[in-house]
Amino acid sequence: MSDPLAVIAELPGVSEAVIDARKAVDRLYGHRVLRRRSPEVSARSALHGARASAALEGVDIPLEAIPEATDPVLQGALRVSAELGRLGPTWRTAPRQVLARMHTLAATGLTESLGRPRVTVEAPDILGLGAAPGPEETVARVDGLVELVTGVSTAPALVLAAIVHAELAVLRPFGSADGMVARAAERLTLVEFGLDPKSLAAVELGHLELGPAYAEGLRAYLGGTPEGVATWVRHCASAVMLGVREATAICEAMQRG
Repeated sequence: MSDPLAVIAELPGVSEAVIDARKAVDRLYGHRVLRRRSPEVSARSALHGARASAALEGVDIPLEAIPEATDPVLQGALRVSAELGRLGPTWRTAPRQVLARMHTLAATGLTESLGRPRVTVEAPDILGLGAAPGPEETVARVDGLVELVTGVSTAPALVLAAIVHAELAVLRPFGSADGMVARAAERLTLVEFGLDPKSLAAVELGHLELGPAYAEGLRAYLGGTPEGVATWVRHCASAVMLGVREATAICEAMQRG
């Protein structure tokens, strides 16, 4: 049986990037603050990640202003982030159900079509990716994505998470809030497939901090070449490492009291 993720894991520079990200996560998990306070670090990381995900949708609200903020995009990102822990057990067995739930949480207040695949060719293009695939192609590719999530692969979790993120981001299967769903699904995959089981790395913030490289990486992936796919996976590894840096800063701040 073919293992397409394993093929991607062997593309130039991917294995090295994955190893570096794995080492960064391992160092984070050795922080003494996590012996007693890992749930608190995870909660703060989730908040930072939700804010960053909203910023990538064009709604950049400072952390200190979040308690008073009512913007529906930010509120959607916060709702998704808050429920990820409960969605984890279902992700490996019923990913469509999880994606529909994440979209319902993310897109409330943005659309009336909650949790339902789009039936038109129109979809927002916040990142400049070009026109989204038609509904039929989108359904077929989501089917393929479901097979990857529920299947068996020797590839590292980061590779699967990167492909999950990219496919959802470029397909835009719901026609609204797809970027937030894509980033949440990436984080959920990193948690459930073992790279970051305590959900400490604020990977969404990593994507934000990498600036234009986020959209550039997705456009490279969209090109479909091995080089383009490798560029995207390496980008995701960098985002994880930046997310680890943020989580480490949270730990250090808590240690200082």
